[in-house]
Amino acid sequence: MSPGRRMLAAGFALVLATQAGAVETDPGEAVASDPDVAAAKVAHDRSDWNEAVARLQRAEKRFPDNADLQNSLGYAYRNLKQFDAAFLHYERALKLEPRHRGAHEYIGEAYLMVNDVASAEKHVTALQQICLLGCEELTDLQHAVADYKRKAAAR
Repeated sequence: MSPGRRMLAAGFALVLATQAGAVETDPGEAVASDPDVAAAKVAHDRSDWNEAVARLQRAEKRFPDNADLQNSLGYAYRNLKQFDAAFLHYERALKLEPRHRGAHEYIGEAYLMVNDVASAEKHVTALQQICLLGCEELTDLQHAVADYKRKAAAR
């Protein structure tokens, strides 16, 4: 068989295997295309945090080890002011993916909401180690800490 025919046959075999479900898709893509995750994004845009939590919890049953999903659950719970649940999900996200920039930023912001500046600053430090050249999450959390301290000093 010529090299060109071998490549065509291999490509065709891959298409058939994919259609038969023999080749796994990227887990991130599966989560991103999940209908409950999509509905949670719509709920997020409406600031309907109860609906966002409900949809994300359903998706979590299918994707319990997805750090982005855990981070999103933390964010939704944080907006409901359910901090224990928020911290649980942020910590789960960071256990799954210790360098998850978004989870470090959001848990740091949550710590500020419960007046725990020292814990927020630990996540600033973590982001400084992750984002050697800087990143949006680091900048946002640094600004949030500075704003918190400025407001606290003005009281």
